[in-house]
Amino acid sequence: MIEQIQRLLRYPELIHGISTRQGGVSIPPHATLNLGFSRPDDPAAVLANRRRFADRVGFRLDDAILAGQVHGTTVAVVGELQRGRGAIDRETTLPPADGLVTNQPGLVLWANFADCTPLLFFDPVAQAVGVAHAGWQGTVNNIVQAMITTMQAQFGSEPANILAAIGPAIGPCCYEVDQPVIGAVEQAFAAHSSQVLLRQLGKQRPHFDLWAANAHWLEQAGIQSANLIRMNMCTACHHDRFFSHRHERGATGRFAAVIGLREVHHAV
Repeated sequence: MIEQIQRLLRYPELIHGISTRQGGVSIPPHATLNLGFSRPDDPAAVLANRRRFADRVGFRLDDAILAGQVHGTTVAVVGELQRGRGAIDRETTLPPADGLVTNQPGLVLWANFADCTPLLFFDPVAQAVGVAHAGWQGTVNNIVQAMITTMQAQFGSEPANILAAIGPAIGPCCYEVDQPVIGAVEQAFAAHSSQVLLRQLGKQRPHFDLWAANAHWLEQAGIQSANLIRMNMCTACHHDRFFSHRHERGATGRFAAVIGLREVHHAV
């Protein structure tokens, strides 16, 4: 049910996890751990799945925060007033923001995926966390920089201190693209476009490497290579393990990436 990013496990104050598609109650085509209310799935099944996932990761679902995802670069700074928004129903979801950041313990930031790139951020010095949803548009428009800039402005984060993880997403093996993606990538990455827009032997169209593209932006933003974690797992290749919009032609569920800071309870 959960993919944990091992290098983050040494921080006991950190809650984090990435769900798989296994271990839930939804039926095909959303079988089984669909976590997205946006899908034409039974809402009761989605809620049950979310409770299972939260319990397995180790947080209360009522402490999670979700925003609308529109493939943009808006980053929302959230706190106590947003606790629980979008967690148990779609109606209370926050306005669109493909990035969420906080420095408040006890809150869990949550985003959903089905081929787009999950990005997790943790600053152990400033004690701040973030999650971002980066499809091709968010990647091309550099949601990474929006996340880092927001963490710097709001929490005093130094990029050199931030750990960043690139979760499972559709890989360069499977993400064949056409216009307007090709043009947008070439414009955004300029001289570096050949490193992220791969032309493969026998393939008519190039393949966009979302992992490499987001890694490029992370390094450009000042993230140290030693602090950059890449899972390099393709959701389309591993559609038995993760939901994949491309492989399943849109008829699929959503997996989640979550991150938060644990509340510290001091003895009296």
